[in-house]
Amino acid sequence: MSYDFTTVLDRRGQSIIAVDYIPLPGVKVDEGVSPIPMWVADMSFPTAPCVLEALEKRLRFPNFGYFSAPEAYYQAILDWHRERKGVTDLRKEHIGYENGVLGGVSSAIRMLTAPGDKILLHAPVYVGFTMVLNACGRTAVHTKLLRDEDGIWRMDYEDMDRKLKENQIHLAIFCSPHNPTGRVWERWEIEKAMEIYARNDCIVLSDEIWSDIIMPGHRHIPTQSVSEDAKSRTIAFYAPSKTFSLAGLIGSYHVVYDPRLRDRLRRESELTHYNSQNVLSMEALIGAYTGGGAWVDEMCAVIDGNLRYACDFIRANFPGVRVMRPQGTYMLFLDCGDWCREHKVPIGELLARGVRAGVVWQNGESFFWPDSIRLNLALPLSLLEEALERLRKRAFV
Repeated sequence: MSYDFTTVLDRRGQSIIAVDYIPLPGVKVDEGVSPIPMWVADMSFPTAPCVLEALEKRLRFPNFGYFSAPEAYYQAILDWHRERKGVTDLRKEHIGYENGVLGGVSSAIRMLTAPGDKILLHAPVYVGFTMVLNACGRTAVHTKLLRDEDGIWRMDYEDMDRKLKENQIHLAIFCSPHNPTGRVWERWEIEKAMEIYARNDCIVLSDEIWSDIIMPGHRHIPTQSVSEDAKSRTIAFYAPSKTFSLAGLIGSYHVVYDPRLRDRLRRESELTHYNSQNVLSMEALIGAYTGGGAWVDEMCAVIDGNLRYACDFIRANFPGVRVMRPQGTYMLFLDCGDWCREHKVPIGELLARGVRAGVVWQNGESFFWPDSIRLNLALPLSLLEEALERLRKRAFV
């Protein structure tokens, strides 16, 4: 392996919330136990060398004046989408900067809906979407994903269509790959979903921030690529932040082919004067997209190994916990309902047991799925092994 995915970084003292914050009020890690952060979706790996080299090069120039994104920024995105996603019709004018995917989603929601309007989302629902909808005064309508006979999460197309019609919904948020379940949708699944959205005159906000973290044997299909109609009714959001662990630098972008949607979105984003790019996040993206392909390939292989190890361990040691091995992302979603009922342990107590043992994981009920937990596996295998052993000895008992 050419890159470092084994070093255990001590991230304390760097104002990183993954290690400085416990998302379970009133519960603390036991004295003398080292916490293993496995909740918020950032990596514990060292950042790709190409990103650090790009930042170091820019930092050697001792001035940070106002700037505009150069052609190299757009070309890096165009090349990345062509080489990694198979997109050949993307142009510079289709791309626009966003201060984070959720910032872009917020702008699009304000642009396309009014306070009180209803928006369709799949449940389990990424908690960030819920926060944005609440802040914008919109109402979420959930259509639940279903598990098939193999435990694979699937969309319920009849339920989607019914809820769009019953609630007169004309805006949906689509997560591809899906967070928190880790589903990488197949082309026919996206095509069918987009046909339903089209029949109901529904614009789609497609969050594709996880689209580079795909496990072997699976392929990300950009939502806008499945049909001409999908291309014209979809606002897609991307970022290098999940892929290269750059969340602290901020910097996402939208892809909008339809000129009317694009102009309206840019106008909405510009109204607050907040949506301006940071020169270092720009350099980080260029460095990542021009030199990070091999690093991403190795990272995905490491994540795939972690997912395999964790799922095998859970199935062998935590009977009653249901888990689908993710096809994308580095998040693992545990359905603990059967285990909790059998052992008469509320999900809150199970979460607290893990945190006291130093495994800082996330309550899946905030994703609108009962008795569930989200677990971040983007960490060295040695830490993952330690975390699962702690859970075996102190949580699932």
